[in-house]
Amino acid sequence: MKKVIILGSTGSIGTQTLEVIASRRDQFEVAGISAGGSDVGLLAQQVLDFSIPVVAIAREDAAEELMRALAVQAGSRDVPVPDPQILAGPEASTQLAGMPADVVCNAITGAAGLRPTLATLAAGTTLALANKESLVIGGRLVTQAAAPGQIVAVDSEHSAFAQCLRGGGRNEVRRLVLTASGGPFRGRDRESLADVTASDAMKHPTWNMGRVITINSSTLVNKGLELLEAALLYDVDLDDITVVVHPQSVVHSMVEFWDGATIAQASPPDMRLPIALGLSWPDRIPDTAAGCDWSTATQWTFEPLDNETFGAVELARCSGKASGTAPAVFNAANESCVDAFCEGRIGFLDITDTIATVLDEHLSGDGNGAPGARHIGDEALSLDAVLAADSWGRRRAAELCARGRGQ
Repeated sequence: MKKVIILGSTGSIGTQTLEVIASRRDQFEVAGISAGGSDVGLLAQQVLDFSIPVVAIAREDAAEELMRALAVQAGSRDVPVPDPQILAGPEASTQLAGMPADVVCNAITGAAGLRPTLATLAAGTTLALANKESLVIGGRLVTQAAAPGQIVAVDSEHSAFAQCLRGGGRNEVRRLVLTASGGPFRGRDRESLADVTASDAMKHPTWNMGRVITINSSTLVNKGLELLEAALLYDVDLDDITVVVHPQSVVHSMVEFWDGATIAQASPPDMRLPIALGLSWPDRIPDTAAGCDWSTATQWTFEPLDNETFGAVELARCSGKASGTAPAVFNAANESCVDAFCEGRIGFLDITDTIATVLDEHLSGDGNGAPGARHIGDEALSLDAVLAADSWGRRRAAELCARGRGQ
């Protein structure tokens, strides 16, 4: 029986992780969950459904709300009111991540997942990583803290890479081929995207996800983050990772070997599959999701990414080559811009334009005197440096967004 801690349990990946566990209660039990505190009702439901002993809430004033919600829901079910240990405050998820467990699934959104990721690795617990941002911004801080095999990817693309890489030696890999759906605006030119809204960007053609990752998928920033994640996880040069658009989202990624052979992982788009693998790796859980239907005619297409319209992937590659604090600034600027875009303060194209401006200032040291603007390479990278760069990147992007234009 594996004990699992889920960070970000009320989000898309968190709720699907609980679905997987619910179908395999003979294999997994939930040792703890964490959430920001915006959906206390769902959090209470999860505590009751899984008899969860420890709950972490980022919003301190949500602890009392949770106890009231537990009392109400327990009463409606006619069961005793549970009394879980409640951790509250900004560091609650980090504290929970360090508690005894076999697997911690980090499904927190954004840079807030960095400290919990480091706490999980320090505790020696297997990290099922859905929070790609913590690896991207932490870089070598994270990879050097991890024991071999301690990080298991939950992103469908990186789970695919892990499966494909078992088909050959690492020294035999020519390149990784990272697939992308292309998002809701695939095939459109840059000019036509000037007036798209957040509502338009939320219409992902394949996946039902949270707000931030869905907007990131529309700009292709998410694919840029995945590019950086793949390079760090599998120790592959950034120039040896190719992004291709695959609208059907059935081939989740591929590995090309030096003899010309390519191994691909294919399955209908269903996050339960990579989640289950993340919890049980390297073993597979039977009947986790439906397989491909080979009895009907189908067509899979692949096309090159339009980097002129969607420049975020190459911006991410640039930040990764600079390394150090540059990826943290790339991510921080994006998170700030996504908020501004969703609030109607900037346009869609301003997201990547602002990221480009902030990243350029960081790499050149031109940050209006801000202390976080100094680029720090891998050799001097520290948690404090990453957090300072993250803070500066958010602040600088917010300043540019306040002008309504990323310039």
